[in-house]
Amino acid sequence: MTAKLKFTNLRRSSFFSTVREKVDNYFQEKDISKHGNTALWIKASIFLFGYFLLYILIISNPFPIPVMLLLAILLGVFSAFIGFNVCHDAMHGSLSANAKVNKAFSYTFHLVGANPYVWNISHNIVHHTYTNVAGHDEDIEIAPGLIRLSKEEKLNKLHRFQHLYAFPLYSLSSLSWLFRKDYKKFFQAKIGQHQAKHPKIEYFNLFFFKLLYCFIFIGGPLLLTDLSWWQVLIGFFALHFAQGLVMGLVFQLAHLVEETALPVPNKDGNIEDAWAEHQMKTTANFSSKSKLASFLLGGLNRQIEHHLFPKISHIHYPAISKIIKETAEAYKLPYIENNTFFGALKSHYNILKRFSTG
Repeated sequence: MTAKLKFTNLRRSSFFSTVREKVDNYFQEKDISKHGNTALWIKASIFLFGYFLLYILIISNPFPIPVMLLLAILLGVFSAFIGFNVCHDAMHGSLSANAKVNKAFSYTFHLVGANPYVWNISHNIVHHTYTNVAGHDEDIEIAPGLIRLSKEEKLNKLHRFQHLYAFPLYSLSSLSWLFRKDYKKFFQAKIGQHQAKHPKIEYFNLFFFKLLYCFIFIGGPLLLTDLSWWQVLIGFFALHFAQGLVMGLVFQLAHLVEETALPVPNKDGNIEDAWAEHQMKTTANFSSKSKLASFLLGGLNRQIEHHLFPKISHIHYPAISKIIKETAEAYKLPYIENNTFFGALKSHYNILKRFSTG
């Protein structure tokens, strides 16, 4: 699409200004920073320590093959948790009040095989603006031609089975990110509506860190262990299947469940809601009351709070969620949430089934 999509706010809603004022007052009254606190840094340290420990255990090669395979799977899971709890906050500038600290920790995204520069454009700029708008939000274009999530997409015969093959397909998302997605987005003319002239250093970073990642996770075990090449590749793919499945499922449950909208621009190419109202209609929470989910998923189970206030660290989402929910109710706006992970999973399955035929 070439037309510039706008949010026209035809009803002149004051929802966002009201909820922003209330949230600002909360932090002022508590006299606390909107950025990460001690609890967040402890959590980040746990996941980073676990990640490096698992890698060291693998290349030290003291275990039988089945245990090595399990360690590779766990390393993939920890990679996803680093993405959720460290990289995500850092790239949104909410990990620390110090921009240099955020920049430094954003480079941990290379530890999961992804490029932070491309992510900043496709996620922070495009997805957070044009959430769930087909043709604009590339985050909902999971596997074009294979997964259909909008009536605007052409239906083919394969789609009738998408509710059966989608979940295994999500496990490939991490490999796609490593070998295809970042390159495709970097070299295409536009990402959504964003057209950027990439700094020369980012061309170097894209190729250098991808090659470094492959050297560490394929070359390292080949050089430092007595594993055969095919055993190393099995471990590498197991790592990414685990990482891809965890990341893929969490991202889909935030925007593609039964209650979330997939807005279509009007004849003038605009969305008639205000931006914040649009976010409330296209974003969902799940397992909000689960302390375990909040610990592991870096606040991505509270996507409503994140989409309205991406510059606030996820460690504060449980507190500000009460403010947002009460304000949404006052403005008669939806506050979409599934009580459990499996409830959200079932809802996403129903979405896949809905768009598999009609």
